[in-house]
Amino acid sequence: MSDDAVLYDVTDHVATITFNRPEQQNTISSEMLDSLTEMLLQADADVDVRAIVITGSGKFFCAGLDLRGSDITNNLSEGNRQPANLDLRNTPPTVLHNLDTPTIAAINGSAAGYGMDLALGCDIRIMADTAKLAAAFTARGVVPESGGTWILPRLIGWSKASEIIFTGKTLTAAECEEMGLVSRVVNNNEVLAETIEMGKAIAKNAPLAVQASKRMMRMGMNENFNDHVHHVFLQLLPLFQSDDFKEGMASFLEKRAPDFKGR
Repeated sequence: MSDDAVLYDVTDHVATITFNRPEQQNTISSEMLDSLTEMLLQADADVDVRAIVITGSGKFFCAGLDLRGSDITNNLSEGNRQPANLDLRNTPPTVLHNLDTPTIAAINGSAAGYGMDLALGCDIRIMADTAKLAAAFTARGVVPESGGTWILPRLIGWSKASEIIFTGKTLTAAECEEMGLVSRVVNNNEVLAETIEMGKAIAKNAPLAVQASKRMMRMGMNENFNDHVHHVFLQLLPLFQSDDFKEGMASFLEKRAPDFKGR
């Protein structure tokens, strides 16, 4: 596996993670899964990073897992019907879900299977007009193993999610936009630039407040309103003590753009 199968770059407070196997449709090997986890954690821990973009090189976002020569297929080919042990706490979908830094999928091309789940796991999705999402799980004898069964019903409701998953449906960009699966559909040549601009727009705001907002949204999916309001208040207390809160108030009163430092 080439060391450049997954690329990492930070510019203007935006980290960009790029799957770089266009000749294999950006399918993800086990080594790439490890690299992706490491890069996501690296970006989340970097105070200079305020948004994370995930995309693919070439014509595909990610065509799923590359099972050729993987531990899973090797294990099954040897007659063992139980898959290899997995450390689910450190797999990309779990890590992605628990990041405080906002994540944006620049869906430059088709995303199938694992690639579809990965895109759905991001906070925001911007999709090329030529791209597709392919829920090809049940057609392969598996379930959406990377969070899709949790994410999709919450995004579009039980009925539509059931239709997509049970039939293994492939969705066009227009269908994804109509369902609200993506924030916007743009020209194929503009998807990465549009996504990075979205990342920069996020980066202009107070990072601690953005991260706290994401935590609260994530927690709010599994708690009642009264508990949620209480937790939001607890999040506000440290923000009131931050330099960024003081800068936000000062810039508002002085009618100038704020200069947030993330502290």
